[in-house]
Amino acid sequence: MQFWKLYKIPLLLTCVSFFFYCFFAYDLIRTDYTKLILSYSLLWLVFIILLKYAKDNIQFLTTIAFIFRAVFVLAIPNLSQDFYRFIWDGRMILEGLNPYLYTPESFIQTQELPIAQAEELYAGMGPLNGSHFTNYPPINQLCFVIAGLFSGHSILGSAIVLRLLVITADFGTLVFGKRLLKKLDIPAKNIFWYILNPFIIIELTGNLHFEGVMIFFLVWSLYLLHSGKLKWAALIFALSISVKLIPVLFLPLLFGYFKKNKNNEILKQVQNDESFKGIDINKLISFYSIIGITTLILFAPFYDSEFINNYAQTVGLWFQNFEFNASVYYIAREIGYLFRGYNEIAIIGKVLPALVFLLVLGLSFYKRQITTKTLLMNMLFAFTFYLFLSTTVHPWYIATLLILSVFTNYKFPLVWSFVIILSYLAYINLNKADKTENLWIIAIEYVIVYGVFVWELFQQKRIKRKKH
Repeated sequence: MQFWKLYKIPLLLTCVSFFFYCFFAYDLIRTDYTKLILSYSLLWLVFIILLKYAKDNIQFLTTIAFIFRAVFVLAIPNLSQDFYRFIWDGRMILEGLNPYLYTPESFIQTQELPIAQAEELYAGMGPLNGSHFTNYPPINQLCFVIAGLFSGHSILGSAIVLRLLVITADFGTLVFGKRLLKKLDIPAKNIFWYILNPFIIIELTGNLHFEGVMIFFLVWSLYLLHSGKLKWAALIFALSISVKLIPVLFLPLLFGYFKKNKNNEILKQVQNDESFKGIDINKLISFYSIIGITTLILFAPFYDSEFINNYAQTVGLWFQNFEFNASVYYIAREIGYLFRGYNEIAIIGKVLPALVFLLVLGLSFYKRQITTKTLLMNMLFAFTFYLFLSTTVHPWYIATLLILSVFTNYKFPLVWSFVIILSYLAYINLNKADKTENLWIIAIEYVIVYGVFVWELFQQKRIKRKKH
């Protein structure tokens, strides 16, 4: 009876959330926009209230976070088709075929079906995905192979295996995320802005996006880096890159972490000479070398004379061909239409990544020495710039931004993880003649995100002024 009095509201909220997650997993149709928005909004409302009432009960929040994930175990993703390609790649490797050298479409056209359920998988992934070479790095491919090993003839079975891998990665993120937060003197409960977030549960566990696995390795690596275990940190960082290439963006930011200074936590533990304020060249070279060599070794089994060209061509599509839910790019595109009369994505898609690179370099050399907290904030801003300047921003891309924000005072990624649901409305015109994104909906999303972002920048400046 006492237990019920103490946990009555959290338990009721948990039951409500459970019901909505069941709806998302087994009943929701992607094109039913009204139900999608309403159910997601209600889930978010319950999520916020849950954190309010149970914020200090880490065990309870952990338990329900994984109960909510368990809801999706037997479900086929209904908001994304990417998992069909995951299954295809894994089964290709098990058949001794290099997935980087063949497109699914090439097999379907010749009716040479190399794997079980080939036609079903191709129909599921769609012709756009099936006409391009795979872009998933080797550790990601290993996950796909594991799914094929345990379930080589069942799409649902493969989805279950993939989902269990994603859930396991989330558990790892929880463990190392809490440890890093404690070492940084940040409340450990902050990790639940990520772990319990409906966006993360639906996009990663529900829709089977492997950003969660990449994030696990990234957080683990950052924990090791802060603890002074450089070689292990570099090795795990390479594994993160080998799930998704996103962490490559952060490599220049780590440069400042190897500057000799008494305020640099890592150097307190790994070197005695704190008087010379320069770059620790040996540790710098060692760290980057381990990352580079490990990444090359992981890619080596797939190497072929055509591999580099195919892979570069596929990655390039995200900058010079594909466009979805963008912000700055869409403004630049409209300017191109105004002055040139056609879409300048081929040019804009080269200029924007160059700007991102310059901004990341600026962050890398902005301060002479950095702490772990500064590094995490720089990573947050670097990836924010990347997303703001991207031609394609799928919902699950926000996951990396969200985990980084957990270690900072910035909450705009949290707001974005809520309003990102609007991107699913972008193709509300899909059944109409023009089949274009609804730019008004995208505008609403980015007005909110940019507004909160700018407001927080000014707020942080005010706080710094008061401190000084």
